[in-house]
Amino acid sequence: QVQLVESGGGLAQAGGSLRLSCAASGSSLSEYRMAWFRQNAEQRREIVASIPWSGTSTYYSDPVKGRFTISRDSAKNVVYLQLSSLKPEDTAVYYCAARPSAALAVTQGGYHYWGQGTQVTVSS
Repeated sequence: QVQLVESGGGLAQAGGSLRLSCAASGSSLSEYRMAWFRQNAEQRREIVASIPWSGTSTYYSDPVKGRFTISRDSAKNVVYLQLSSLKPEDTAVYYCAARPSAALAVTQGGYHYWGQGTQVTVSS
């Protein structure tokens, strides 16, 4: 079992930045892959970024590539998502997710554990 708790959401202006954190606890995470998803009222939950706990590679969806950065601090068991150059269309609830495999998965169904979500609102 893995427990995930997100923090760091809030209100930002277009062009601004936010940093989201996901504190992970429970099982050893060494063989896990972590991800950030987002969901707004009109869309399905979509992947934003992903990283294996080893940190050897990263994945970004096209809408956020070059603007968002995923990282993890293995000593603190925390995964971060740095959001930069924010746009109003980045407004969503952001979820941290984990799966017990290092292999990349880009759909919601590929992840077993979820946090409660944190709201990000970007004003124009």
